[in-house]
Amino acid sequence: MKVQTRHIERWRELAIEGLGFAEGSGPDPDGLYLRMDERRYRLAVLPGDADRVLAVGWEVRDQYALAAVREAVEKSGTDVTVLSPKEAAERDVEQAIAFKDPSGTPVEVFFGPVLDHSPLRTPLAHRFVTGPLGMGHVVLPTPRAEELTNWYCEVLGFLPRGAMKVSAATPERPLRVRFLGVNQRHHSLAIAPAPHDGDPGLVHIMVEVEDLDTVGRALDNVTRLGFSISSTLGRHTNDKMVSFYVRAPGGWDIEYGTDGMLVDETYYTAEEITRDSYWGHDWSGSEPLAAFIPPTK
Repeated sequence: MKVQTRHIERWRELAIEGLGFAEGSGPDPDGLYLRMDERRYRLAVLPGDADRVLAVGWEVRDQYALAAVREAVEKSGTDVTVLSPKEAAERDVEQAIAFKDPSGTPVEVFFGPVLDHSPLRTPLAHRFVTGPLGMGHVVLPTPRAEELTNWYCEVLGFLPRGAMKVSAATPERPLRVRFLGVNQRHHSLAIAPAPHDGDPGLVHIMVEVEDLDTVGRALDNVTRLGFSISSTLGRHTNDKMVSFYVRAPGGWDIEYGTDGMLVDETYYTAEEITRDSYWGHDWSGSEPLAAFIPPTK
């Protein structure tokens, strides 16, 4: 995943000193490349004049799977760009394609990530939960939530993993946050109804660590560093994650958690949750998310 920020040094404080990402490597000498495992980086944070998502990346098995995705996206009427060998090398992958989803979010699909086999030394001496589950999950805002959900499921093959009605929902207008999966993680993508498209293009991203003590130490760290805690520690009802949310520079959140459930697709049926959490996750002190603030005219 790749994002742009006006506050690169504050991002460094949050990600490395606060949340314990390791510093990886990448092509932009001014960029911040955050390593979580044997990938050279999972999250790239690049300096710029605005805070926005630059690319949400999705990995497929091989070149044949990538060709199938390209065909499906083109058949949906969406223009696809095949990245050059140089562009793919800059992303540390063998091949990649790029396009925009119906809400305008830049998407890159790839295969063959380059691995870094050097020891991973994280500031909190912990491990992230990645591997076959990927980096974590991402929540995208859009005023066309149902259209976007259908596109990801019908074109890209994401699997519905339940929903939650939003507070503005009515019987005539049943707005829902939709949760979508691509592996055993409960959801790798969520689609959230929002009043507008455009920057920053994110509600939050989630990363998972192996134990609760790491979550607690990270919460202490970001509090000490003066970052705004959007939500207190709590356990979600759908993916069972114990987590907190911290506001990243740019007006969106990072969810940092542990103990997320694994879905057995053989028996899973989509559900609608009626509460976000069993306990905790108090949002009363949260600042408004940029994705839900109407743009100024």
